[in-house]
Amino acid sequence: MHALEALKTRRSIRSFKDAPVSEAIKKILLECAMTAPSANNLQPWHFILLNDKKIRRAIADFHPYADMLRTAPGAIVVCGDLDIEKEKNYIALDCAAATQNILLAVHALGLGGVWIGIYPREERMNALARLIHLPAHILPVAVVAFGYPAEKKQPVKRYNEKRVHINRWKLG
Repeated sequence: MHALEALKTRRSIRSFKDAPVSEAIKKILLECAMTAPSANNLQPWHFILLNDKKIRRAIADFHPYADMLRTAPGAIVVCGDLDIEKEKNYIALDCAAATQNILLAVHALGLGGVWIGIYPREERMNALARLIHLPAHILPVAVVAFGYPAEKKQPVKRYNEKRVHINRWKLG
């Protein structure tokens, strides 16, 4: 799939077929995550591949918008390493870029996926950190559920000219 097509047609998929995703595809997703830009090119991320159904279901138990993890055949937790972070608060941006790369790769490979926000919700961050035994310097930012889609969503045009300003903010 061409990059522009992937960007324009990607949709959040929350329903998955009961079909495993190969380890080779999972590796491609992680490789794509690590090609994301990051502040000072520090790449302050770690990724936890969730192959265990019990862990995915446990996340759905505490996260009010993660029910799709009950049926998703795979998920990746995107974490930031505070020991690597140089400029405070850029870690969430770096991890967001990696998360978007995963989502685009998922779509380009014919899979479906959805971004599940963890950061900055303290209760979600703490619950996930306890569940997957994160050390104190590792910040859980997002989870991406993925698998073969059991739903088809049409692309949505989201371009809104009213949100475009040239050189300065438009009045009125």
